[in-house]
Amino acid sequence: MQNPIICAVDTTDIAAAKTLAAQVRGHVGSLKLGLEFFTAHGAAGVSQIASPEFPVFLDLKFHDIPHTVAKAIKATAAIDTFLMTIHTAGGKAMMQAAAEAVSENAAKTGKARPMVVGVTILTSLDQNDLSSIGVSLQVSDQVVRLAELAQASRLDGVVCSPHEIEAIKRACGKDFKLIVPGIRPAGSEAADQKRVLTPKEAMDRGADYLVIGRPITGSTSPAQAAKEIFASLK
Repeated sequence: MQNPIICAVDTTDIAAAKTLAAQVRGHVGSLKLGLEFFTAHGAAGVSQIASPEFPVFLDLKFHDIPHTVAKAIKATAAIDTFLMTIHTAGGKAMMQAAAEAVSENAAKTGKARPMVVGVTILTSLDQNDLSSIGVSLQVSDQVVRLAELAQASRLDGVVCSPHEIEAIKRACGKDFKLIVPGIRPAGSEAADQKRVLTPKEAMDRGADYLVIGRPITGSTSPAQAAKEIFASLK
């Protein structure tokens, strides 16, 4: 992808999703379809949006026993995806099973192997939230710990907030991909995101892909909003 922007399509309205896809195509690198959309429409719905020329980021954040996660990933074989997510909290065996399953899908279908990345700590969580669930490490330390485990499990990268980019790159190297939500252009509301940066700040720190939703989808002109964000990266 020449354009690192991934537009988050947070709707269950398939007509609205198709319209948005048509508007931003050419101005973003990919679309993110998540649990909300997938629950409403399943793989068939995703296939109405995705194509070999415009594959999607399928953000389902699988988290279960290794066998179940592997089976779930294999069930997505027909979808044109370039990126998928699982939870790093599922542990090493689960992550390894996911990496193996996505490679098996690619061998079976002849499609390009999508990247599998692990979700570290959601950007809606902060230090108080971690403490409340019994995690004593600082947020940044826990994120790096999970990123290193993901790399050891043969994942392609992780999802992290902008604030952990540099620490992960130091720990895991420049080729380990970082998909970064919590991106808000200057003047945008943070909403439920607690650890945010602007697109330019995140890219300067070493982000590989930026996940951006409402600043694009909530605009009266999503295409223009995406163009302006992309221009701000240069």
